[in-house]
Amino acid sequence: MTPAQLAISVLVLPLASAAVIALFLRRSGGLASLVSVLAATGIAGGALLLAFGGKDARFTAASEWLRFGDFAISIGFKFDDLAALMLSIVGVVGLCVHVFSLGYMHGDASRGRYFGGLSIFMFSMLGIVFADNLFMLFIFWELVGFSSWLLINHYMDKQSAADASKKAFIVNRVGDFGFLLGILWCQAQFGTTNLDALAKLVEGGAVAATAIPLLLFCGAVGKSAQLPLHVWLPDAMEGPTPVSALIHAATMVAAGIYMLCRINVLMVPDALSVIMWVGTFTAVYAALCAITQSDIKKVLAYSTLSQLGYMVAAFGLGSVSSTHMHGDTPHTVLLEAGVGAAMFHLTTHAFFKALMFLGSGSVIHACHHEQDIFKMGGLAKKLPITFFTFTIGVLAIIGMPLLAGFFSKDAILFLSYVVDKRVFVLLAFTAILTAFYMVRMWKIVFLGLPRSENAHHAHEGGLALTAPLVVLALLSVVGGYEWFYEKVLRGAFEGVLELVPHAHDTDHTVILATSLAVLLIGALSAFALYRPSPTDTLAEKAPGLFGALVALKGAFDRSYDYYVAKMQQRFAMLLNFLEQILLAGVIIRGLAGIVGLFGLGARALHVGNANAYTYWFLFGVAALWAAAAGVLIF
Repeated sequence: MTPAQLAISVLVLPLASAAVIALFLRRSGGLASLVSVLAATGIAGGALLLAFGGKDARFTAASEWLRFGDFAISIGFKFDDLAALMLSIVGVVGLCVHVFSLGYMHGDASRGRYFGGLSIFMFSMLGIVFADNLFMLFIFWELVGFSSWLLINHYMDKQSAADASKKAFIVNRVGDFGFLLGILWCQAQFGTTNLDALAKLVEGGAVAATAIPLLLFCGAVGKSAQLPLHVWLPDAMEGPTPVSALIHAATMVAAGIYMLCRINVLMVPDALSVIMWVGTFTAVYAALCAITQSDIKKVLAYSTLSQLGYMVAAFGLGSVSSTHMHGDTPHTVLLEAGVGAAMFHLTTHAFFKALMFLGSGSVIHACHHEQDIFKMGGLAKKLPITFFTFTIGVLAIIGMPLLAGFFSKDAILFLSYVVDKRVFVLLAFTAILTAFYMVRMWKIVFLGLPRSENAHHAHEGGLALTAPLVVLALLSVVGGYEWFYEKVLRGAFEGVLELVPHAHDTDHTVILATSLAVLLIGALSAFALYRPSPTDTLAEKAPGLFGALVALKGAFDRSYDYYVAKMQQRFAMLLNFLEQILLAGVIIRGLAGIVGLFGLGARALHVGNANAYTYWFLFGVAALWAAAAGVLIF
């Protein structure tokens, strides 16, 4: 089987799984889960075969799909090291989530629909990974949005879940509208949206208009939940926890980062500067919001927002060509360093954040679907495997040395240090906040005594719930080491990870000292401040600060609610009034009245009265004479 045939098989496999489940197995949850898990296993196996196939497995292929005159849309594959890395993440994490779902969703009456949704999501995500042009990428981009809506709304009987799914769908459409405009503008300027063709044009001296990368970035703002379109992601936690792990931590939200790295050839300094600041402000804002959360999944949701901001900022840090890394480094080298740092953190984050989301799922399952961290406690002894693996995830995200998150976070901090010291300070502050709220959650959930009956009777789940945690914990440890990628993975992703910036000489000391300082300040502050109790210690000791952080969290939603109620709704009412008065009233009903008058006159010609017909005959003769004599001119 050629690499192209294997790639097509990997892409089609989840679509076939979704079709079989939708047509035959919607009421057979056990069989549906088996089909979906087998498909996920095939995806993971095929992904790793392609990734480790070496240079011979890297290929491009395309086939024309639609044509309108001179314009054609192709379905094509671009499989390079970047696609191989993303494909491996989707395959491995996707398989872990599928296996975990076997235990977590065991008693769900709608398992068939759930696993069918997982399969259609995997198909959509794989399409994004393989796409060789922006139109194909956009098609699968929208399919990812559809499957996300479907899975968030799994508990459709809950109004909160229905509202969350609609919110996610609508907010993402806002960003996708800008994304589509950027694609059309790109087609108009360059005559193509093929990624390889665009790269050749740029190498030949073509420069994209600044608006093109900014409009394309709108898609990433929506999908990767950056300010101001971040509001959908915390609400999306209404979906099943494995969905949160797959879609809202490791893959779908990372699609925006992947897309930016795909279109890096179109980037210009002004656009990258905007991207850098959007990512930086998102990282800080989300970290502040996470401090006050009491729902274990929403703590992780805001953590995801913050880490996505880190990745976006890393990509945008290729914007300042005047800054040097080692001497006078060209802008293109900095841009590649931004791609490397962003994708490296995307990789490690996928491992430890999926681990923590699935770990939170294990906790929720053990506590009979309780999600309030202040009603937990004492779970370290009751859930030893979950506690151990979850602790690894926490240590990885806060940047504990020797774990994966330490290496990827330091790469971003170093890049920000040499490019823009202001960003470096803000990202270091974000790292302090990350350590603070993660240790807060960890201590309240696992230490102390059980604070509810559900926590008191909690116990570890079966192998389906614990095995994925162990695998992801292992990857959260080794996923940051060069030897793991060079020796174990045989340099499969060298084309991407060789771009990761590394600190040298005095810079190395500064970055290492900063990393250790922010880790200790944040972690020790949280450990000293919070106690395992049914109330929030910060709310008791600093109610003003706590209230300000709560208000900050809801500021965007309140702004959107005000805009919809006071502006958008009133504008819609004005349009409705004008439609009723002008269109329906004056134009439609007015014309209908005129036509009615003509109708009355026409009916008067056919009254069945000989006298009337005589008068109309004489009137016609007089009119004909007047026209012939020139008295009436038509």
